[in-house]
Amino acid sequence: MDQEEGSTTLDNIVTQFSTYEDFLDSQITTVDLYYLEDEGLARQLVELGYRGTGEVVKREDFEARKAAIEIARLAERTQKTTLTSAGKDLQDNFLKALAVREEDNRSGKSVIFIRDRNSHGQEVSGYIDYAHRLKTEDFEVYFSGKKRLLPRPTDMSFYNWDSHIAVCNSTPNYQVIADNPEGLLFKYKKDRKILNVDPKAQPGDNSTRTPIQTELYIQAVIFDHVSRRKT
Repeated sequence: MDQEEGSTTLDNIVTQFSTYEDFLDSQITTVDLYYLEDEGLARQLVELGYRGTGEVVKREDFEARKAAIEIARLAERTQKTTLTSAGKDLQDNFLKALAVREEDNRSGKSVIFIRDRNSHGQEVSGYIDYAHRLKTEDFEVYFSGKKRLLPRPTDMSFYNWDSHIAVCNSTPNYQVIADNPEGLLFKYKKDRKILNVDPKAQPGDNSTRTPIQTELYIQAVIFDHVSRRKT
């Protein structure tokens, strides 16, 4: 297991269980209790990695991550977030669709597909992690109409139809699965659900595909994903 996947697994465990003891209890089977006849001993064996049905997590790692997540939650509650789209006179359907989703995507939910021509007249297309872009750049220029949102080589996927340059990148929210024989897939890291962007296929569990009628682009589609994990 790599560091990134291990961190994701720990986050999933920490958000699923209220206490470290609850996590240990989830790893204990009825067979363990039958033979050991001691719940405390069973917990100790799970903590040491000798028994259990899942990941081995140290108490200090669990409690440190639990505290960090709680601090982040409190900070998010106390910080008043001003939406970039607030107060803007948005005329195009695409910008309206982004504005409706802006608040939800502070935590990562939507993937944007755009196909259009860049400033050099080359046709480009790609998939954009909306939440990641929101965190890494100011969307004021897009909602105000000063610039158009276009896919970049640093996005989840990028393809230049003239130069045939193709690039894929995983993001903090999505893992790219590029070697699928049936086409590009994205795995939402929080719940590991697969998003299928093939227009002829179903997008996947808890996901929807919404084509946007827009004057700004040749083609625009927004995929929305709702994670069922507790956050």
